Amino acid sequence: MSSPKTPSSLMDNMLGLLRVRIQRGVNLAVRDVRSSDPYVVVKMGKQKLKTRVIKKDVNPVWNEDLTLSVSDPNLPIKLTVYDHDTFSMDDKMGDAEFEVKTFLEAMKMKLDGLPNGTVITRVQPCRTNCLAEESCVTWRDNRVVQDVCLRLRNVECGEVELQLHWIDLPGGKGL
Repeated sequence: MSSPKTPSSLMDNMLGLLRVRIQRGVNLAVRDVRSSDPYVVVKMGKQKLKTRVIKKDVNPVWNEDLTLSVSDPNLPIKLTVYDHDTFSMDDKMGDAEFEVKTFLEAMKMKLDGLPNGTVITRVQPCRTNCLAEESCVTWRDNRVVQDVCLRLRNVECGEVELQLHWIDLPGGKGL
């Protein structure tokens, strides 16, 4: 006799939470008369989160944390920047995609005792990723952190800077 699915069974295949801090946009495209009202949408699988809108700024600072639950480390994270418009559809201001596999692999290492600021691994920009520059996975403040600068695609200019860090879940599968 099989038991009914309990809410805890939803946690069984969850590895943990990925905190994505959307730090800032750099030189984003102008979509209104002289500026834009940008916000960021982050998607992973069926999850979709977004930042607040920053009015009239092509170099916005969000410093906003978006938290994704991770069950499949192979799923890429898609990021899209939009210009908020009051009376019409929001304009797309570019998109980017990035993998979290390297970050998650670093999470599996036993790193306690490493000096603060130690670079664990580096991810180089290439044709298959949207990195604007080398991205370092670092041991900082007793946790693994990855700083990422993404060059937006399908737009004339713009980058988004973000930072990743991991949150283990009590009762989650873990890495």
